[in-house]
Amino acid sequence: MSLPVSTPLPPRRTGAASVADPPRTRAGRPPRSRAAGAAAGVLLWGYAAVALTPLLVMVSSSLRTEADLADRPLGLPLHPVFENYARAWSDGNFSTYFTNSVLVTCGSVLLGTGVSVLAAYALARYRFFGHGVMSAYFLAGLMLPIRLGIVPVFYLLNSLGLIDSRIGLICVYAASGVPFSVFVLTAFFRQLPAELEEAARMDGAGELRIFAQIMVPLVRPALMTVALFQFIPLWNDFFFPLVLIGNSDKYTLPVGLTHFVAEFETAHAQLNAGLVITTIPLVVLFLLATKQIVAGLTAGMSR
Repeated sequence: MSLPVSTPLPPRRTGAASVADPPRTRAGRPPRSRAAGAAAGVLLWGYAAVALTPLLVMVSSSLRTEADLADRPLGLPLHPVFENYARAWSDGNFSTYFTNSVLVTCGSVLLGTGVSVLAAYALARYRFFGHGVMSAYFLAGLMLPIRLGIVPVFYLLNSLGLIDSRIGLICVYAASGVPFSVFVLTAFFRQLPAELEEAARMDGAGELRIFAQIMVPLVRPALMTVALFQFIPLWNDFFFPLVLIGNSDKYTLPVGLTHFVAEFETAHAQLNAGLVITTIPLVVLFLLATKQIVAGLTAGMSR
């Protein structure tokens, strides 16, 4: 009777690293990976420095006098002058421009996001006659820039009596942001499990309640993302206010800045103060909503 042949066990690893294993640091990362991370960090800090330099120069110039700017164009504000902001706000009519920009941009974002979330929910959760055509219609809006249709848009608003009107500008802006918002929100609504709706219907909830109290809160990061992606280009837009608005009392900040430069050509300190006033809302928005932007962009990949 032959005895079974036992398979020899592999030799146990000792504390020393194997010859095939790459050398590692204390953190468990190979030196090459650590060097790549350091290089990426240096590049990112360099890009941040280049991007922030014009902003810092603008803020510094807004706190100096005209004589100081003429003597030392890139000097520091040793004696800050805050009167430039008051003069730009009152003499430069920036108070009116700022109010118009807030009304137009916020109204456009609210209207566009409200229409988009309703359309996206219907396209994502229901199947109806013409569903494919409607989806293609919204996708076509991503491929055709609205600026190509400025002539028919102008005549349409003129026939409705909305030329030189903030309401007309809000309608154009809201319509321009709907295709992108519907595209993003539809993808998020499709990822929600159908069991949520079924459970809510079994509990007696209606369609409107399911939409408002269950589905919309679940896509809140996506709503914040599309709202922010609409807000930024609308706040900085120069084209449509220039074409559709003729009254200076209804100018937004980008057009108002052009009007200010033409009227106060030598007031460089006040001009920089106006630029800071224009930029502050975007900077504050980014600082407050960075986490929401990242959450909205990565939520779809994490599901």
